[in-house]
Amino acid sequence: MRILHLYKDYSPVLGGIENHIRVLAEAQVARGHDVTVLAANRGWRTSLQTMNGVNVVLASRLGTIASTPISPSLFYWLARIETDIAHLHFPHPPGEVAQLLLGRAAGTVITYHADIVRQRRLLRVYQPILRRVLARAHRILVTSPAYADTSPYLRDVRDKCIMVPLGIDVERFENRSGHTPTGLRSRWGLPPDRPVVVFVGRLRYYKGLDYLLRALPLVPDVHVLLVGGGPLWDHTRALAADLGVAARVVFTGDVSDADLPTCYMAGDIFVLPSHTRAEAFGTSIVEAMAAGLPVISTEIQTGTSWVNQDGVTGLVVPPCDPDALSCAIRSLVDDPGKRAAMGRAGLARARKLFQASTMVDAVETVYREVLGEPSADN
Repeated sequence: MRILHLYKDYSPVLGGIENHIRVLAEAQVARGHDVTVLAANRGWRTSLQTMNGVNVVLASRLGTIASTPISPSLFYWLARIETDIAHLHFPHPPGEVAQLLLGRAAGTVITYHADIVRQRRLLRVYQPILRRVLARAHRILVTSPAYADTSPYLRDVRDKCIMVPLGIDVERFENRSGHTPTGLRSRWGLPPDRPVVVFVGRLRYYKGLDYLLRALPLVPDVHVLLVGGGPLWDHTRALAADLGVAARVVFTGDVSDADLPTCYMAGDIFVLPSHTRAEAFGTSIVEAMAAGLPVISTEIQTGTSWVNQDGVTGLVVPPCDPDALSCAIRSLVDDPGKRAAMGRAGLARARKLFQASTMVDAVETVYREVLGEPSADN
């Protein structure tokens, strides 16, 4: 099967969607498919390369407006690539318009990762095109039932929506090596005998890190391992200093994929304090659950509260509420038994629902249905 994935960026650019596409594309190559990723380059030249068996076309980029790459050559390349399935990863307006006008695939599948949240003025202009793109798609993959139920743009196409949760290599995050948090903390300069909260993700506006930092004065014995870089790096460091908590926050910056599991293993609790619908699923929640950490997330009416079950795998608190966040942290810090029970429940849930192989199987089944082919099992 010839498969084309279409999004604005691709590995080694860091991000949840970028990593998801990489995992899916490489697994599809391993299953014998011819896979191409078409994205925008970070420079003015088009780059053609092969990465772990995936054909990668990075079309030249003239610039970026409202987080959207301006890449006329993406239209040129899309018209040239022959494929059976075009798999669009929404939101990516240029790719969606290009597919609508020039796509040559026999079938179109869209993974609806998240609503367009921040660019409201542009959305008013793009909305009619978006609805047409969704109407023309053969199948729409949603990552959780919650997002399908609450997105205003999926209501009219619910009959096309199929739930396929994002998946990870769960075993890679399990602590099978006997690592102890104490043994891993010295690497980051964390005290061995204090509770450690871990955050993993890009430092972006919707992650709600301001609220996590504002909760820290209310839990003075807690330290934070903040893993990741991003556009709010300087702002977040400055806020930690202003709040007087900088000595208790370790900023790692971007870490290698190989080192990522040990970051979770260094902690006691994982916190994802996101506050808008731009946080649609929370892959980092699944990684933390696989590592056996209880999770604290926020109720933002998206998939995060489906992934992290309140009272089972962790706690769910209101967004934008440092007091509620600090109370949740304190309740888990003070109850090691609850932390352990939630960690075990999270690992069991990750193994059951969020394995990468399960995700790849489900996506391939959708492709075959769209193309009218028998399933791989037949």
